[in-house]
Amino acid sequence: MSNGPAGHAARSTVCPNSETVGRGPIRTFLRAADGVAVDSVYDPGRAVYDTSRSSGGDPVFVVAHGFTGDADRPHVRRVAGVLGRFGAVVTFSFRGHGASGGRSTVGDREVLDLAAAVRWARGLGHARVVTVGFSMGGSVVLRHAALHRDDDARTDAVVSVSAPARWYYRGTPLMRRLHWMVTRPEGRLVGRYGFRTRIHHREWDPVPMSPVEAVPRIAPTPLLIVHGDRDGYFPLDHPRMMAAAAGGHAGLWLEPGMGHAENAAGDDLLARIGDWALAQGG
Repeated sequence: MSNGPAGHAARSTVCPNSETVGRGPIRTFLRAADGVAVDSVYDPGRAVYDTSRSSGGDPVFVVAHGFTGDADRPHVRRVAGVLGRFGAVVTFSFRGHGASGGRSTVGDREVLDLAAAVRWARGLGHARVVTVGFSMGGSVVLRHAALHRDDDARTDAVVSVSAPARWYYRGTPLMRRLHWMVTRPEGRLVGRYGFRTRIHHREWDPVPMSPVEAVPRIAPTPLLIVHGDRDGYFPLDHPRMMAAAAGGHAGLWLEPGMGHAENAAGDDLLARIGDWALAQGG
């Protein structure tokens, strides 16, 4: 299995933090701890419009997309555009997605991809990092926050949108279809050629910590759980289970009329997430 960004030339190198203010996006390939190349984009956000601002004073939002997404998908770019009103934004493609190398492990080793993106954001001079994940990415930001408490990949606030609470859930038709795509050879072909997502054929071994197990380990880092009451993948017992596991530490927003993940997250909701992140201080 190749870990390199097959078919793509190397992107521009990362500029020092002092040179990011007043400039447009920077794109590069990062390396996850296991060597997988992670296609990543930095956008200085509102700092680019005001050259007197220091990017270190604003938070940077590191956006973890859902399964079959990537950094160039329109719904991911829209999320980045709204959050860019509140600070800088890092988007990236998880392994097996878009131009990144490797194959998707559907939320397991993707924690390494997120950690690489957070380290990059800190290396660009941002003192505050807010991770925002959707669906699969929502489970990844929870596990990442639990596993990286005191190192340079730590996060300062976590927002998990439309995430599952537990693994192997098959209680909805959409999740049964997703499990078919992940577990069956013909399903993985559909993933590769229909959704541009290369899925690993191996089962998890060991099974990673579940999101609901991760949540109690995140405190005192601020945590916000967001879920739509019309989510077709995961019903409301998932966010409620995670909020209960947080023992009162997490905020819980149950959004009326909202469906699943990035496509269902309206600009007003994303703006409220941006406001929440700024209110966490630091």
